[in-house]
Amino acid sequence: MAKKNQKNNDRRAMVEEMRRQQQRKERQRSVLILGFCVILVLGLLSAALVPYIKNQRAEAALNKLDLENIGVSESAASCDPIKTTVTDHNQNHISAPTPIVYKDAPPSFGPHRPAPAAFARKFYTADDRPEVAELVHNLEHGYTILWYDDTAAKDKAEMKNIQAIATKYKDVRFIAAPWTATDGAAFPSGKHISLTRWSADASNTSDESKQRGNWEYCGTTSGAVVSSFVKKWPNSESPEVGLF
Repeated sequence: MAKKNQKNNDRRAMVEEMRRQQQRKERQRSVLILGFCVILVLGLLSAALVPYIKNQRAEAALNKLDLENIGVSESAASCDPIKTTVTDHNQNHISAPTPIVYKDAPPSFGPHRPAPAAFARKFYTADDRPEVAELVHNLEHGYTILWYDDTAAKDKAEMKNIQAIATKYKDVRFIAAPWTATDGAAFPSGKHISLTRWSADASNTSDESKQRGNWEYCGTTSGAVVSSFVKKWPNSESPEVGLF
């Protein structure tokens, strides 16, 4: 009888141990699931917050810039009104050496090379400028490009002002680059500076029907004009929002 009771006790103890082990496994599984969910939520929050934080920093950097004293005043820059047109709905990547021809001088949208120009470079000359099609890729990522023609390139004062503006924009999506006679048509008569921006609807940046090309042609360099143009379109209004 004692042996039978012992066997029953041993069986109950074994069952109880199996139950405890099962509970431990279930708790471990719950902890793993909870941990995965926390990591997933943090990842989603990070994906949403990082661009927002970067945009806020970029806007703060813009607001701190003092460009009013670089070049001439806005009224003296001889600028045409900003021109805005619908894009050609073409964001294709076309590898070299296949040529890409742009109808606009300079382009503010269109097909482009798979890789953009270096994000850290803010100023180029005709000797070291990347291909125009690379710079169009930068436009897709929210860059403003200040293009200067051959006349401006020969003017030391103009070049000094353009370089000063590019230096000011070291933390902003901005590039200053030459537009040469071999790149395409000349700027409108009397205009030697062109600002370009490829914009999109922030609520749906991939909607190509709402993407626009934007230009402002000026006779000479004005930090005030550049500042006003850059601030019109935050990075969130770009076909491909940049994180750089």
